[in-house]
Amino acid sequence: MDSGKMDNQARLEAENRRLRRALEEVSILNDIAIAVSSTLALDRILDLIVKKCVKHLGAEQGTVLLLDEQQEEKPFQTMIRGWDSSSRGLPYHLDAQLTGWMLKHRRPLLSNNFPADDRFQCLPGETAPIQSLLCVPLLAKARMIGVLCMFNRKGGEDFNEADQRLLSIIATQSAQSIENARLLEEEKRLRHMQEELRLAYDIQTNLLPAAPPEVAGYDVAGRSIPAKVVGGDYFDFIPVDCDTLAFCLGDVSGKGMPAALLMSNLQAAIRSLTMRQVSIPECLDLANNHIFHNSTPEKFVTFFYAALDTRNHRLAYANAGHNHPLLIRPEGSHRTLETGGLALGCMGGVSYEEESFDFNPGERLVIYSDGISEAMNADGEEFGEERLLRVVKGYPGRSAADMLDTVFQQVQMFTGDEPQMDDMTVVILQRGPEK
Repeated sequence: MDSGKMDNQARLEAENRRLRRALEEVSILNDIAIAVSSTLALDRILDLIVKKCVKHLGAEQGTVLLLDEQQEEKPFQTMIRGWDSSSRGLPYHLDAQLTGWMLKHRRPLLSNNFPADDRFQCLPGETAPIQSLLCVPLLAKARMIGVLCMFNRKGGEDFNEADQRLLSIIATQSAQSIENARLLEEEKRLRHMQEELRLAYDIQTNLLPAAPPEVAGYDVAGRSIPAKVVGGDYFDFIPVDCDTLAFCLGDVSGKGMPAALLMSNLQAAIRSLTMRQVSIPECLDLANNHIFHNSTPEKFVTFFYAALDTRNHRLAYANAGHNHPLLIRPEGSHRTLETGGLALGCMGGVSYEEESFDFNPGERLVIYSDGISEAMNADGEEFGEERLLRVVKGYPGRSAADMLDTVFQQVQMFTGDEPQMDDMTVVILQRGPEK
């Protein structure tokens, strides 16, 4: 056969190889496109991509790592891993050098002699299981969302430029589908979390009094509005016997679910201690030790607890570090209720003092959490105790429920469109006028 015919045959064979490879590339791209479009599950999409790439490129293993921008120390999280059935090696991992390189350069990385690659350093004496690798970035709308990697081509062959081009096309074709699937899963998790919070809100709402108690000669009202779906404020009315009403208001440090859980724990403890008819100082002492020994050091509760003797019209109380309740007298003067001790949970072995006084006709007791006094307007100014005092001193003859509405209305007018930063709770107890 002359040299001309041999050259033509060689060219034909090369062209046939090129066409076969092009056909294979079109086939794998079509397979991946069909597979990705047939599912919205993130794990399924990633598994399909890795398996197709491992098979087509003849790699021992492949992996997809997605970028989590919230994790500064370890931003890449392995989402899926695949390997050829004939590969018996342990899973290969991209170390911080490799992921750092990909984050910095955001372009394909091809290395067919990885242990000797001077861009990366192996520890002295370390045997690198990775001999060759091909990594390409996953870019969705020019934002890097992850990395697609192939390790160790079988038979000791090298990855080549054609492999890099194909893997880059696959990454480009798949990145937006991966991102859409991930966003869909995040949306599902968010909906699930919202449903759990709604259930928690229902549970917490049911723990609060559904209606104020009816007490002869007295008018009682209470309301709590959490800053988040669930909160750490709570109030309670606990009938002890036919002549005694215990009531309280607590403010757990923090907001949200952790505060709500501690609040419900405290409420159960207070109700149990109250029904045992322990004294007010002993009730707070036991509650304090319970919280101190069963919560983290940063958790504490400011707490006001009182018992009203409705027969003798005498009120006994203790204040565990809470905002000082306001006792408003009919002629307009007032006093604050401060006797007590430290907030619950700050330290163990704390003792609390009790004070009692006559609850006279026409007097009004206002208990509130700092979400009321510290409510802030757009200028950074707090509503403050002085404003609250002016509100609760005014409107004589109003019912406790009307006064409660007025307090919350005045706070809302003051803060305007500013978001509520803390739980807001108010309890009002007033004795009717002397007949």
